[in-house]
Amino acid sequence: MSNFLNVSPSPHQHSEETTRKLMLGVIIALAPALAASIYFFGTGAIIVTLTSVLTCVVTEYFIQKFVLGKKSSIGDGSAIVTGLLLAFNVPSNLPVFIIIIGSIVAIGIAKLTFGGLGSNPFNPAIVGRIFLLISFPVQMTTWPQPLKFATRYADAVTGATPLGVVGEGLKNGEPMSQLMDKIPSHMDMLFGLMGGSMGEISAIALIIGGLYLLWKKIISWHIPVSVLLTVFIFSTILWKADPAQYADPVFHLLTGGLLLGAIFMATDYVTSPMSHIGMIIYGAGIGVITILIRNWGAYPEGVSFAILIMNSFTPLINKYIKPSRFGKEVING
Repeated sequence: MSNFLNVSPSPHQHSEETTRKLMLGVIIALAPALAASIYFFGTGAIIVTLTSVLTCVVTEYFIQKFVLGKKSSIGDGSAIVTGLLLAFNVPSNLPVFIIIIGSIVAIGIAKLTFGGLGSNPFNPAIVGRIFLLISFPVQMTTWPQPLKFATRYADAVTGATPLGVVGEGLKNGEPMSQLMDKIPSHMDMLFGLMGGSMGEISAIALIIGGLYLLWKKIISWHIPVSVLLTVFIFSTILWKADPAQYADPVFHLLTGGLLLGAIFMATDYVTSPMSHIGMIIYGAGIGVITILIRNWGAYPEGVSFAILIMNSFTPLINKYIKPSRFGKEVING
């Protein structure tokens, strides 16, 4: 006796979730980190954020309306999220014209060139950030120091990030114990008392946002946990092997754009794998590449490059690691 599977036209399952609701959830989750950035960096953070968001929205509207000749999709909020994430990846003292260039690259090249939301193979904000880092290396690595940081640890208005201080010091032969005296404590890093981009100066604010995303089920735990756990394990092995040469794992978790990348950027629906196992492999790859770049690469930070590299592996992961098919018949015997 044959078994028949009746197939009806899609959609097969209805959900109240929409792209607009999901993007709104991400914006809400980013609010604590944005508030912390404004508190530490003042009007510079506001100018960078507004410039980035407005340019992303305007670029998407004009390209879709006048170049592609299609209905604008700015109402879904994805351009706003891209603008926020790009702003979180640059210094708060970055010149306006550079922010505009980065925003146009993120939307015009990384997103709309491939067909818009849902078709882009790489995270647009990361593409914009890396483009600016390569094109304007001086401006992109001149980090403003929060006022409290400057008065407590240094007299300069700008300076290197903790990762930059450690990387440069190790090249000059300084031991890790001596370098740790030149940078904020782990507790200061947790609350944002250190120099860097807007998206890396307050770990606690990013964690709060991440918990909100998990609570609202906008993201799952698989990618953030696999990224952070891999970084923790890999950096612990190196630290235990040679504590004079390698930083402790907590330092790596709290510095740079690791939390921002793991929670908000690596979890992008379009550029990350579909299956849970694929997500774990993807996240572990990001963690490994991040530590490799931080310890042996030319840049002190490696999260953006790691995510971009693993974005390129997403189609391969999806091809070989697929979720169980609904309705698949299992034949025994």
